[in-house]
Amino acid sequence: MPQAGVYWVPAQASPAEWPGSLGRDDGRMSCSRPTEVIGLDGVSLVYRSKTAEVHALDDVSLTASTQEFVALLGPSGCGKSTLLKLVAGLLPATRGVIRLNGQPISGPTPSIGIVFQSPLLMAWRTVLQNVLLQIEIRDLRVADYRAAARDLIKLVGLEGFEHAHPHQLSGGMQQRVGLCRALIHDPDLLIMDEPFGALDAMTREQMNAELQRIWIERRKTVLFITHSIAEAVFLADRVAVMSPRPGRIVGEIAVDLPRPREVATTELPAFVQLTRAVRTLLNTASVIE
Repeated sequence: MPQAGVYWVPAQASPAEWPGSLGRDDGRMSCSRPTEVIGLDGVSLVYRSKTAEVHALDDVSLTASTQEFVALLGPSGCGKSTLLKLVAGLLPATRGVIRLNGQPISGPTPSIGIVFQSPLLMAWRTVLQNVLLQIEIRDLRVADYRAAARDLIKLVGLEGFEHAHPHQLSGGMQQRVGLCRALIHDPDLLIMDEPFGALDAMTREQMNAELQRIWIERRKTVLFITHSIAEAVFLADRVAVMSPRPGRIVGEIAVDLPRPREVATTELPAFVQLTRAVRTLLNTASVIE
């Protein structure tokens, strides 16, 4: 029997088979059958390195529904970032299907926004110019997005820094600019590859709280990659756990903690119980491998 606050979900379960209560007491999900935004069915990746054939991912199946925050957790080298590149259309899968809004992904799409491990800001461009860079790259009319860019800058707490350059910003502030840039074209899916991994512990804690606030405000479907169990449980509606390479989804745990979550949430017995459940699943996957 699952513990209170913990749901063990088979890796192949469809959205309709998820537990009925996911702790979404904020009222953002009213229908019993959520709409799939991103779906992976039997995705595998095998590539050739300079010395050998590498089996990076094996039979990965995963979904994320409208307005759902899914964290993808696994050990180093398990293929988390590689999976992100497949979802983003930056790499082709060897086998399997990846869908966005029900349609197969065959390459990069404007329906996906990406926040990388490093903010990758242009040093000579201001905050506002960096946010609008994606609009320029997509050959869209910049003037049509300037107001939206300013709104996003305000949303992430950088109002007044529109004309600052990256060297004038802290690491956390730079990542906020990267988040604005990923959201400026209003994507259906936001994928984030360990965006706070390089930050110090206190700044990372603050950024987790800020990301949750922004997510509640904007209601984007998020696929969030992390090494941190606590970060995954704090942010996600559902934590998908991967095995060592070749990466597989070995199980999923639904997080039924109410939102908004605060730093004090991490001290609650239910939070500790969830982190233990995730750690147990990670350890079990490593032993099996």
